Amino acid sequence: MNIFLFAVDLEDVRLRMKDGRQFPKKVPQMVHRYLDFLEKHNAKCTFFVVGDAAEEYPELIQNIFSKGHEIACHSASHITLDRLNKKTFLDDVKRNMDALNKAGVKEICGYRAPVFSLAEKTKWAHEALNEIGFLYSSSVLPAKNPLFGWKEFGTAPRKISNMWEIPMTVSSFGTKKIPFGGGVYFRTLPFSFIKKSFANHFKKNLPVTGYFHPYDIDHEEKYFPFPEIKNPLFSRLLFLNRHKTLPRLEKIFSLQIKVMTYRDYALQLAG
Repeated sequence: MNIFLFAVDLEDVRLRMKDGRQFPKKVPQMVHRYLDFLEKHNAKCTFFVVGDAAEEYPELIQNIFSKGHEIACHSASHITLDRLNKKTFLDDVKRNMDALNKAGVKEICGYRAPVFSLAEKTKWAHEALNEIGFLYSSSVLPAKNPLFGWKEFGTAPRKISNMWEIPMTVSSFGTKKIPFGGGVYFRTLPFSFIKKSFANHFKKNLPVTGYFHPYDIDHEEKYFPFPEIKNPLFSRLLFLNRHKTLPRLEKIFSLQIKVMTYRDYALQLAG
């Protein structure tokens, strides 16, 4: 089965910026674009939701949940794991869960670390998530990366501390291994390469994991420096080719694929 684990990492960048509320509130509009796209294709996906976004848009979270999509954790305020220890991490995840609970979501079994910051130095996070009772995480980028990466992890999902880690799907592009199934990579790489990478992973019976953000389809948004992004070139790339995201997704969804939530896939792994 050709499985695409499509996901939206639901965050509002404005909430992490000084005077960020001066910028237009675009997250609800973009999320509804995703919801319309998914309804058109009769597909359910996973929304990894940051706690501060759940507090800002509780009705939006309720709407997503009511349509049958999975809601999972994406931290309380998008703090990367290298800035936390096990105790502060547990507190962060519990605050994330509380925000989702208050928005009406009661069934939470999955987690994604901000910026895929679960690496070898922070692998204690798996034990912590198991203590909470989570079924899975999708927080590891199994490649060398300027920000975070766990090159030695491997490309296949595996069980750690009695829970499943579903790593990001990567493919070789020149000398680099990159997560072609989401974000800026999905928007800027040649589509022929992306399509071929999907096919190659399906041949290996591995799912393709995806990650998209509300801003990935906001091609009308004017440029501003993203918080936490120090490299001006990468900051510019975050705005490049946003108009291509949904048309490219249309082409991927038209292939012989099964769109699945991360929870359903993890349950399938668990047998």
